[in-house]
Formats: sequence, structure tokens, C-alpha cells
Amino acid sequence: MQPYAPNWTHVTEFVIVGFAGVHEARPLFFTLFLTMYLFTLVENLAIIVVVALDHRLHRPMYFFLTHLSCLEIWYTSVTVPKMLAGFIGVGGGKNISYAGCLSQLFIFTFLGATECFLLAAMAYDRYVAICMPLRYAALVSWGACVRLAAACWLAGLLTPVLPIYLMSQLTFCGPNVIDHFFCDASPLLALSCSDVTLKETTDFLVSLVVLLASSTVISVSYGNIVWTLLHIHSAAERRKAFSTCAAHLTVVSLFYGTLFFMYVRTKVASSVNFNKVVSVFYSIVTPMLNPLIYSLRNREVKGALGRALSLRSWKGQQ
Repeated sequence: MQPYAPNWTHVTEFVIVGFAGVHEARPLFFTLFLTMYLFTLVENLAIIVVVALDHRLHRPMYFFLTHLSCLEIWYTSVTVPKMLAGFIGVGGGKNISYAGCLSQLFIFTFLGATECFLLAAMAYDRYVAICMPLRYAALVSWGACVRLAAACWLAGLLTPVLPIYLMSQLTFCGPNVIDHFFCDASPLLALSCSDVTLKETTDFLVSLVVLLASSTVISVSYGNIVWTLLHIHSAAERRKAFSTCAAHLTVVSLFYGTLFFMYVRTKVASSVNFNKVVSVFYSIVTPMLNPLIYSLRNREVKGALGRALSLRSWKGQQ
């Protein structure tokens, strides 16, 4: 928190520093992040198209996977284009309005929370499929999937409402330089000249509730899955059952590991550069890796991608 001075004016615009210490390597970083962003878009769009076109994948697990892929596209698009503009100084470069900054933080938090809930829904789907296969069609019907997905998006949308409202009540009277590559809560709180205790506590509790609620569903689901697998006598059947969970479990480990580290903390200030690295990992690297993980660790997705590419190649030869 910055101390308040009577002669300061209220901030109407912020300057996002981004990666200020890489002046000479800016073209390299721009190329790297642009490549990662485009790769993320192509990968997730490929998952969406393949699932939509291949009738073999018209099942609940892949229904949730398409929602996750849509979310990943929006998740990276909230921050990366503005960061890229800052590298080359176009479209306002590093400047962002006060309203634009709060909007970016709202959407980013909304999508991050929704991803937590979607991953929990996918864990529940795997739990029912492995532990209660005879009741799977009844418990995870298409109607149930639609309601569950809608609940995930609604819960995610409601998550940032109170934190952003409290952020909007804070006074920002200078300086206006955000030492990050997007409008995240911690660097914004560091710039406020108001008392941020209530805002910090609210952020901590909201983050904790979202992470604990979703991770509890995931932990209970996988606890039951492991218990069920231990009672399967055939090693081949165990491997087959676990293979349907391996990709999801890997994605969960990557996403939750970084989120727990970043957001379940009460201090505004810590190692800024290290926070940027961690933020890059969960906001850019993880969305890029998720489609790769699902396509490499899931035989059905690999098969569908192979059939789609083979069909395209065959049509190109006609």
C-alpha cells in the first residue's frame, strides 16, 4: 500500500511494465510468446473441431474437454495480446485504463475459477465411469453434463464479483506503474493508497474457497478411483482404467500446483520476478501444454486426430 498524500491525483490509467529487464531480448521474448499463443490457439481449436466432428468422442468426458479448450483460448487471450502489444509498443502499448484493468482482472479471475470447477467436474466424470460404471449413463447423462457445465461457468462468473467490487472501492493516487505483465491483484494492491487489509483477506478467502472446494472434489474422486483400481485383479484392466485418468491428473497437477503457490497467500509483496515466472507458467504455458497432454496421453483423442489428419491428407490428393 502506498501512503496517501493530499496533493496526489487519482489514477485513471495504469502502465504495465511487463518484463522491463529484457530490453535487448524484447524481439526474442515477443517471438517466443507470440509462438506460444498461436500454438495454444491452434491446439485448442483442433481439440474442439476433432471432438465435434468425430462421433466416437461424443461422450461426457470430451464434452467437458471442449469446454476446457474454449476456456483456455479465452484465458490466454485476456492477457497475451496486451503483453505482446507492450513488447512492440503498438495499440497503446503498455497503457491500460483503470476500467480496462479491472475488467481484465475480472475476466481473468472468472476464467481461472471456472477452470478449477471444470477440472473438478471432469474428475467426477472419471469417478463415476470407473467406480460406478453401471450407473454412468444415468448419473452423467447429457442433461446432467449441460447442467454441471453451466454450474461451473456460473460459479466462476460469481467468484470475482466481491473481490473486484472491493478493488473498485480502493483509491489509487500514484504511482500508476504495475510491475507485472497484466493487471493481477497483488501488484494492484501494492499501488493502492487505501487500507487493503479487507481486500487482501477477501482475496485470500475467496481463493481458498474456490481451490479447496474444487480440489476436494478432485481428491475425493481420485481417492475412490485409486481404491477401486486396487481391487481390480487384472493388471491390464487397471492400466486401461487409469489411462483414462492420466491426462486429466497431469493437467490438474500442473494447474493447481501453480495456483496454490500464487494465490493462497496474504502478503502483497514478494519476489516480483519470480511471481511473473509463475504467472507465465499458469496463464500461458499450462494452456499450451493441456491439449498436448490430452492428445499424447489419451488414445481416443490421438486416434481421432490421426483420422482427421489422414482424411485431410487423402482429400488433398484427390
